[in-house]
Amino acid sequence: MENQNQPAEASKTSTGLDQGVSVLLAYLFGWIGGLIFFLIEKENRFVRFHAMQSILLSVTFIVLWIALTIFGLIPVIGWLISVLLIPVMFLGNVALVIVLIVKAYQGQWFKLPVLGDYADKFSKSTPV
Repeated sequence: MENQNQPAEASKTSTGLDQGVSVLLAYLFGWIGGLIFFLIEKENRFVRFHAMQSILLSVTFIVLWIALTIFGLIPVIGWLISVLLIPVMFLGNVALVIVLIVKAYQGQWFKLPVLGDYADKFSKSTPV
């Protein structure tokens, strides 16, 4: 993986869009935007990395949301915990996505713990 502190060189994308716009759209539209850009981007590894990181972050958020919703079916304690944690988790996700959009738009290889490692591994794979 390239140095996270060094901005990625702006390079050509398969879509014809600026790479900053591509990653912005990938993060903005969650797993759907990430999947679209991951599948159609053939040349730009920076875009592929951020698209995959967007997919993984969105899927992680969805799984956690479902788990908390199911936990909320437990009377009283489950209700209290889910009522408190779901909004906090949602706001945290929104804040994290905003940070990721800003960092990626600036051309930074900002890698999330764990998810970023998987995104890095998958983005190195040869596109179909």
